Amino acid sequence: MSTARTVLVIGGGAAGNAVTVLLRRAGVTVDLIEAKDDWNATAGSGITLQGNALRVLRELGVWDRVRESGFGFGSVGITAPDGTVLHIARDLRTGGDDLPATVGMRRPQLQRILMDAVRAGGASVRLGTTAEIVDQDADGVSVRFSDGSEGRYDLVVAADGLSSATRAAVGITDKPEPTGMAIWRVAAPRPAGVDRTDLAYGGPAYIAGYCPTSDTTLYAYVVEAHRDRASIPRETYAEEMRRLASAYGGHWPEITAHITDPAQVNYTWFDQLLVEGSWHRGRVVLVGDAAHCCPPTLAQGAAMSLEDALVLAQLLTASDTWDDALFQAYYERRVARVRPVVEASVQIGRWQLDGVRDADLPGLMGRTMAMLRELP
Repeated sequence: MSTARTVLVIGGGAAGNAVTVLLRRAGVTVDLIEAKDDWNATAGSGITLQGNALRVLRELGVWDRVRESGFGFGSVGITAPDGTVLHIARDLRTGGDDLPATVGMRRPQLQRILMDAVRAGGASVRLGTTAEIVDQDADGVSVRFSDGSEGRYDLVVAADGLSSATRAAVGITDKPEPTGMAIWRVAAPRPAGVDRTDLAYGGPAYIAGYCPTSDTTLYAYVVEAHRDRASIPRETYAEEMRRLASAYGGHWPEITAHITDPAQVNYTWFDQLLVEGSWHRGRVVLVGDAAHCCPPTLAQGAAMSLEDALVLAQLLTASDTWDDALFQAYYERRVARVRPVVEASVQIGRWQLDGVRDADLPGLMGRTMAMLRELP
């Protein structure tokens, strides 16, 4: 790429931060805006990063910090509700043999690492700021910011998440749909002996699991049929999660004892989304959750978003011509990989909701994860 370019990235989550770092490295002028004043620096409890996500984080130059901040492991345990270990499966190293199969870490810590990388790359960052698409033509996009200022860019990258206002503003009508499940999450101290993810199926929840996030911490979660959020008072969140978690044995009693602060408990529905046809309108391009999302049954949400950023940045920096053909090539390359992940993630949940006992869960997971070992 020999022509000077300017890009506006809307949204400072994983996808937005990653594409900003990669474009700045190639010499592109990037402005990143984020609606939240704190840049999402405190949001969330924990995150599971599989090898294909780690591969992108290494490309971003942050792998050493991720490794030091998180907890790497290579297996998953399947337990009965009482904690009895029924099976231990080795995780496939989807990022290659030189990376762990999985790293668990505190989500705010990952965000801070990515924030530092954005700052180090020299991007302009404006927090507490949103943008409206004023108009666009074959050469660029004009935007108006929430502070009244205006700008003109060669490209706008919409990384503003599941409820993307930018997606709707450019006429893409796809919206996320609930799958029927919901998840309670909380961060807690890590009991001695927890050195991998364990998943219990059955009991009062569809899934009860935990993932170590450091030498001293983990995040725990229970999955149930979704309920009307308005019917669950925020001050009862700890009580609700503790009620479900208290039915499980093994390490769960020690974890459950720490579920006391409702402000630390997060409750969200599982959603699914896959924008079809293309992920762009003119010179506005979607990445991450703005283009697709899936239940965390395969722990691939962040990985798919990070891969989007990598592929888009590769295509943009390799070409002097930013046009419909390039943006469509981005979509076609990504949708072939994202679609099976979304479909498999939704199918796993559907089998549980429908009570299917003879589902080929290992086969579906094995085929999907084997596909993800290939480069995006």
